[in-house]
Amino acid sequence: MANLTEYWWVLVLVLFIVFYKFVLRVFFGMVIVPEDKIGLVTKKFVLFGAEKSLPDGRIIATKGEAGFQAKTLAPGLYWAMWPWQYSVNMTSFTIIPEGNIGLLLSKDGAEIPTGRILAQKVNSDNFQDATLFLNNGGQKGRQSAFITTGSYRINTFLFEVVMTPQIVIFENMVGIVTAMDGEPIPIGQIAGKFVENHNNFQDFDQFLKNGGNRGLQPQVILAGSYYINTWAVQIEQNPMTDVPIGYVGVVISYIGEDGKDVTGDTFKHGNIVSKGQRGVWMEPFGPGKYALNKYTTKLEPVPTTNLVLNWADARSESHNLDKNLSTITVRSKDGFPFNLDVSQIIHVPANEAPKVIARFGSMNNLVSQVLEPTIGNYFRNSAQDSDVISFLSTRKERQESAKNHIKTVLDEYNVNAVDTLIGDIVPPESLMKTLTDRKIAEEEQKTYQTQRMAQEQRQGVEKETAIADMQKEIVKASQSVEIAQRTADATVKKAEGDATSLKLNVNAEAEATKMRANAEAEATKARAGAQAEATKLTASAEAERISKTGLAEAEKIMAIGKSTAEAYQLQVSAMGGDNFTKYKITEEIGKGKIKVIPDVLISGNAGSDGGISGLLGMKLMEMMDTKNGKDESSTK
Repeated sequence: MANLTEYWWVLVLVLFIVFYKFVLRVFFGMVIVPEDKIGLVTKKFVLFGAEKSLPDGRIIATKGEAGFQAKTLAPGLYWAMWPWQYSVNMTSFTIIPEGNIGLLLSKDGAEIPTGRILAQKVNSDNFQDATLFLNNGGQKGRQSAFITTGSYRINTFLFEVVMTPQIVIFENMVGIVTAMDGEPIPIGQIAGKFVENHNNFQDFDQFLKNGGNRGLQPQVILAGSYYINTWAVQIEQNPMTDVPIGYVGVVISYIGEDGKDVTGDTFKHGNIVSKGQRGVWMEPFGPGKYALNKYTTKLEPVPTTNLVLNWADARSESHNLDKNLSTITVRSKDGFPFNLDVSQIIHVPANEAPKVIARFGSMNNLVSQVLEPTIGNYFRNSAQDSDVISFLSTRKERQESAKNHIKTVLDEYNVNAVDTLIGDIVPPESLMKTLTDRKIAEEEQKTYQTQRMAQEQRQGVEKETAIADMQKEIVKASQSVEIAQRTADATVKKAEGDATSLKLNVNAEAEATKMRANAEAEATKARAGAQAEATKLTASAEAERISKTGLAEAEKIMAIGKSTAEAYQLQVSAMGGDNFTKYKITEEIGKGKIKVIPDVLISGNAGSDGGISGLLGMKLMEMMDTKNGKDESSTK
């Protein structure tokens, strides 16, 4: 036992180690705040040197009063925080994640002025210094300021933190803003005035300081991410306003100052004002996308290309402006009702579009208030002046007349009438049957007449064909005659040429013989001159004989050539070209000493010259043989 009493201090040391925090807390008032915590202090009572109780309406003590203390304990070691006087609650830091903001609700502070719903912003180190917040006049209730992503030492006795996502405006969208606090909207306006320098409503206190109005705002927010206090501002996302190609957008503004009409005294159908004023803007928007507030402005699309409108039950264009138009029913002069389809092409110039909208409000109103009654009444009146048949037969003229009439009317409404077209005309069925029967009869009559004419033409064609065939034979015969004539002429010409050639040959041969005779005579004479005088007489006589012999021979040859030529001519005349040719062939054969026919061929026909002809033929052959024999002798 003595040994145990000696080590009592060990037991005390162990107990101290185990309960040291309790001991230090009780005897020294020690408080340790961890690194990830803050200490919220509650003072139980006041001994001296401070107000014992808080003023009425306050719950947070800033001057040491009993109650929830505004000052918090940051991470660290604190003394003299006696447990019987102070209660310290450890709480975590307030963490705002990425993409969020923290909205704060103050449980203590000054009263919010009447008419306001949000407390104004005061300097308080992002609400981390509750004492500074209260001393600077911070107001209780929802705060206009907020905290962004991060860690904060927030006194949760004073503030309640509500996390909310940041505002994201998507592509091709526009954010329409409604402010929950601010000055009332001026009388006569539907939206607040335009306020600048508030960074797209992210600095709502600046918006309030600049006189911003609560309610609908004229300013919109474009695509992006924004830190916006959703207690102060509500955002509605809408698609951007699209003006397609081939259109202009006429802007009708419901807000702004009353503008002065810029069209002058000539236009008395509404106010057209400058951009930014209330009314129809003079300058339309071209094709594109625009961030317009659909509650403060309206964009009326107006087509600037040629626009086709159909008065037809079965046809409508993609623009649907003619969806309520139907086939026009009219009544003719003779009492027949019939239907007709009409197409009207119009064009609205871009610079005239604001006037059209100022006058009618929309393109649909233009169609229903002007085009539909104008075109319908014109064709009804036009049909009453004519019967159905005349209306059908004068369709082209009526179409041109309608075009001119409608153009005159639309010019007064700043719209160009491009063309008016009459489509399908549907007369009554009974009248159509009568017309059809009449037309069929007329066509049958034309058919019969056409067939008759075709038969007549066929007969004429056949007649001409026969004549042409005969003409072909006639031409062929004529050509044969002409060919025969030309052949005969050619044969005669050839015979004449041969006779002339033969005559020339005979003459040439006679001349040559004469020359040879003369030459021989001269030679003989020369030889005789060389002889003695004694033989002179003999030589003279011999020369005389030779001379006379040569002359006789020459005359004989001439006579033979002449008679031969005449004989050839007579033979051609008597025998004909073909027979003479055969004869010449026979003669050539005869030159070859080939006998083809007998030497004597005497025909016994009484009363004819056949025998004489045969004798003449023999004689001629003998003469030819004699001539050929001489030619051969001379050749040798």
